[in-house]
Amino acid sequence: MNMVKASFAIIGGSGTLSSDFPAGMQEDGITILDDNLEFETPYGVSPAFRLFRVDDKQVLTCKMHGWRRGVSRADASRQIFWVFREAGVKRIISEGGVGSVNHLLDPRDFVIPHDYIDMSVRKDVGLEGRYLLIMRDSLCSEIRSQLLEHTRQHYQGRIFQRGVYAVTDGRHFESPAEIAMLQGHADIVGQSLCPEVYLAREIGACYAGLYFVVNYGEGVVKDWSHQQLGDIFYDDAPLIGRILIDTIRQMPVEGTCGCSELRKETLLKTIYNK
Repeated sequence: MNMVKASFAIIGGSGTLSSDFPAGMQEDGITILDDNLEFETPYGVSPAFRLFRVDDKQVLTCKMHGWRRGVSRADASRQIFWVFREAGVKRIISEGGVGSVNHLLDPRDFVIPHDYIDMSVRKDVGLEGRYLLIMRDSLCSEIRSQLLEHTRQHYQGRIFQRGVYAVTDGRHFESPAEIAMLQGHADIVGQSLCPEVYLAREIGACYAGLYFVVNYGEGVVKDWSHQQLGDIFYDDAPLIGRILIDTIRQMPVEGTCGCSELRKETLLKTIYNK
């Protein structure tokens, strides 16, 4: 399949999965251009992408971070970001549900993290490895600012504009001892921000995410409710979709955030150029 072109991308997580994003939205200016797009990549066949337009901006999106049965999460991430690079994507927004580590956070709080701790074993996940990736300011300040503005417009609940996202492998949830170990270091815990944040920097794209607290971490406040988890999954997807669409509408392709300056040529050229 011939590669499509898009400047923006949304990596769908549990927050939009139940809404068939953005096809299920009753919003002016949204046009589905193509669907079920799969691409041959050096890491296997990609997940299915949807290409749509928001006003005059073309956007690529895929569901659940490309995770599929029989495909490792590392390869799913490589496939997605290889497609983003070839499509010319410059701005990437991720969304998903997370658990609380900070005991002050409750279900249905929004968090727009500014930093992360990688507790996964998926650290050595890249494309060609030709760049030195500087991970200060790893989550784009401009995307975060836009997400904050539009979340405030649509949501009357609590919104936190900073936080540290601890990344674990899953697919199981964390144990009480693991959550206790993270307390004081992280605010939320999930399974998707890494290696995506590394791959975004490698392809020279800006990246940030909007995360909805869907459960208390084990040992935090009280045992979480599976029923509440399901209610959030089905009830709040339209809200998250509107926030994402309005953020894309207002965000320029090129920013002044400096994210692209934190990707440098590797000093190991004699190894990677072979």
